[in-house]
Amino acid sequence: MMDASIKDGKYAADISSIREAHARISSFVHKTPVITSESINAMCNRSLYFKCECFQKGGAFKFRGACNAIHSLDDAQAAKGVVTHSSGNHAAALSLAAKLRGIPAYIVIPKNAPKCKVDNVIRYGGQVIWSEVTMKSREDTASKVLQETGAALIHPYNDKRIISGQGTISVELLEQAPQIDTIIAPISGGGLISGVALAAKSLNPKIRVLAAEPRGANDAAQSKAAGRIITLPETNTIADGLRASLGELTWPVVRDLVDDIIVVDDADIMEAMRLCYEILKVAVEPSGAIGLAAVRSESFRNNPAWRDCNHIGIILSGGNVDLGVLWDSYRK
Repeated sequence: MMDASIKDGKYAADISSIREAHARISSFVHKTPVITSESINAMCNRSLYFKCECFQKGGAFKFRGACNAIHSLDDAQAAKGVVTHSSGNHAAALSLAAKLRGIPAYIVIPKNAPKCKVDNVIRYGGQVIWSEVTMKSREDTASKVLQETGAALIHPYNDKRIISGQGTISVELLEQAPQIDTIIAPISGGGLISGVALAAKSLNPKIRVLAAEPRGANDAAQSKAAGRIITLPETNTIADGLRASLGELTWPVVRDLVDDIIVVDDADIMEAMRLCYEILKVAVEPSGAIGLAAVRSESFRNNPAWRDCNHIGIILSGGNVDLGVLWDSYRK
């Protein structure tokens, strides 16, 4: 029986909007594979199922939400283009989705964005507009572009269309590995985990949904504990994709449907990346490896609440690695 709190429309998205998104984008996105490793299973003493969104177009799950948002626009609005502010994978995903529909994408990027992700935006035809690193500068610059172009704003996560698109991951994952009893996904602004939780708990109300977050950007864990959105004055983590704060559309889903948030150190994220490279033979960015780091963490393994989480789906959310930063981290 479906959880009533999901069915009554109290959240920005639901299983209906997620299924509509799945139908809308299925001809554009990759149905990414689910892989397993007996070696990693033995290390963790559980069966793990890795949903490889690092193989998605644009190198990350973000293409799902971006594609859904862009193909939800009518022709008149689409012709004016889209605008967003993003330092990473959403920027590239929106650029690619816009290119495939043949419309302009105006991408506001802070000056400290990883070079590999800026290069992706340019490669996919996005028009880069630089901002300062503060959120105020990003938002002010995006507002100016909106006024000048009449483009549609596509927020990186605080948008029903984005949440619905990301939720298609759960639809696929639970078809590919229906035995899964737990899903672990990264958390930042909450677009991914919201869509994943809404879809998964609608399809299987008994499933556990856990979020993984770096200690240097643990605003979601603090928010969950406080019962309200907490924002941090600054963040410090190698997981550059996990530095955003929750939005007013994603927070209620995280509050109500995410069972727990597991906080891990950067060193654990790096070790999980190494395992992905060496054993899975998959290139993942730090944000993408954090789910494996969470499963291997003492806070997860020693928590009796998760003792019977035996079949765990882990979303490898992206594979856009800034190799210069990665090698520098290894040298340290």
